[in-house]
Amino acid sequence: MAPERGGAEEGAGERELVAIEGAMLALSRARSRRALARLGRRRNAPPGRRPDLPNAVFELLDTVAAATGHGAGPTVGELAPLLGVDQPRASRLVSQAVAAGVLRRGADPRDARRSPVALTSEGRRTLTGVSAFRRQVLAEATADWPAADRRELARLLPRLVRDMAAVTEADPVGRAGG
Repeated sequence: MAPERGGAEEGAGERELVAIEGAMLALSRARSRRALARLGRRRNAPPGRRPDLPNAVFELLDTVAAATGHGAGPTVGELAPLLGVDQPRASRLVSQAVAAGVLRRGADPRDARRSPVALTSEGRRTLTGVSAFRRQVLAEATADWPAADRRELARLLPRLVRDMAAVTEADPVGRAGG
């Protein structure tokens, strides 16, 4: 439990939390795959954009790349909660990505029941292009910022993400409730 604070300090702390929450919600909307897809279309599509794929597949590619960084490729069952979707939806997304040539299914030599997925070279190229586009948007959004502010955001934002994950993953009610 946090130590008690004086009224003015407590009010300022609450105002800061309200400001952070509002900024996180606005950032979530601005960085949503739909908002970035609209921007990409207005700019004649970023490099790596595949008009044949739904936007959800790009989130899938990001998730596979991140999960693969922690070891063997993830399975559909492991991807579903990471994507915030049910297993049938994750399975459909993986099937679309495999059919489009951006993911491949593999076999786990240690466990025949496990079928990990991995990015193909086309998937890596696609993800690289989309990632470059997102960084370009961030560069434009922070172009007028002092370098010290950009460094501070780069330091604090990942810390907030880690700390939020630690709180939400440690919450037994949140885990049980979905």
